[in-house]
Amino acid sequence: MTVDVPAALSKLAVRLAGTRARAVDAQRLSGGASMETWAFAVEGPRGREELILRRRATAFDPETSRSTSLAAEAALIAAVRAVGAPGPPLVHLCDAQDGLGEAHVTRRVPGETLGRRINSDPKFDGVRPLLARQCGEVLAKIHATAPPPAAHLKTADAGAEIARYEEIYRASGAERPVLELAFQHLKKHLPPPRPHVLLHGDFRNGNLIIDPEKGLAAVLDWELCHIGDPAEDMGWICVNSWRFGRPDRPVGGFGEYADLLSGYEAAGGDPIPLARLRFWQTLGSLKWGVMCLTMYMSWASGGSASVERPMIGRRVSETEIDLINLLEAGL
Repeated sequence: MTVDVPAALSKLAVRLAGTRARAVDAQRLSGGASMETWAFAVEGPRGREELILRRRATAFDPETSRSTSLAAEAALIAAVRAVGAPGPPLVHLCDAQDGLGEAHVTRRVPGETLGRRINSDPKFDGVRPLLARQCGEVLAKIHATAPPPAAHLKTADAGAEIARYEEIYRASGAERPVLELAFQHLKKHLPPPRPHVLLHGDFRNGNLIIDPEKGLAAVLDWELCHIGDPAEDMGWICVNSWRFGRPDRPVGGFGEYADLLSGYEAAGGDPIPLARLRFWQTLGSLKWGVMCLTMYMSWASGGSASVERPMIGRRVSETEIDLINLLEAGL
C-alpha cells in the first residue's frame, strides 16, 4: 500500500504537539527497497522541533530478515541511551492510528554523517583525533547494555558468520581465489570463545553523527543489532571500505587502533587484543566482499534493474585487495 508520508506527518504532528501543530519541510533523506528516512519539523505551541521519521516501506518477516523490527529498534535506542550511549532521542513509536506503517520518530541530532566529509573537511580537524577513542567509549557502553527482552535478538559467532557467508558465496557460483583463500584462512584461525554482548551490528563511519565541536554525537541505524563477540563491532569500523579515502587511518579513516581499544577499556569494556579485532576486521572485509558480489550478480542475472547494485558490486575487487593486505600482515 502506498503511503502519502507528508500527509501522514501532518496528522502525526497534531498527535505529537496538539491541534494547532503542523508538519513542515518534510524531505526524504534516503531509502532503499525496504526502509525510508525522512526529515521534517513540527511547529506548534512549544515552538519548532526538528525530527526524523524512520519507516519500513515493505512487509517485515522476522524469521527471514537479519534486521530487527522498528519497534525493537526503538526499544534498543531507549536501552542504550539509559546507560549513556548516544542514540538519537526517541520521540514516538508509530501505531495504526498514524497511518505510516511500521515506523518511529526521533529527534534530529545536528552534525555530519557523510564519511568522506568527516575525514577531509577542515571543520572537523579539531575533533577528528578524538573520534577513535570516543568510538571505543561508546561501544563499551553499548556492549554493557542489557538487551531488551522484547527485541528478540539473534545470536551470531565467528564460525556461524563464516559458514553463513560461505553458503551465500557458494550459491552464487562465483570463483574468486582471494575470497576462497580468506574463507579457508579464517576457518583455521577462529579466536577462542568469549562472553557475548549486545552488538550494534553496523557500527561504522557513515552511521555516526559527528559534531564539529564535540565529536561523536549519535549512533544511527540500529536495525542490525544482535548478540555476539564484542570484537565484531570493533572490527567492522576498521574495515577499509568505511575509511572513505584515508586507508592510513584504520579506525573509520579518522583514527588509530590503539585509541579505539584504550577508549573501550577506559570506559569499562573488557580488554580486546588487537589480533582478535583484526580477525573480525578480516571477516568484515570478506562479508562485505560477498555482499558486493551478490549485489552485482542480482543485477547481472536480471533480478534487479537498480543501477546502485552493480555500482556497489564492482567494489568486490576493493575488498580482495584489502583481504590480501590483511592476510599478508597476519592476523
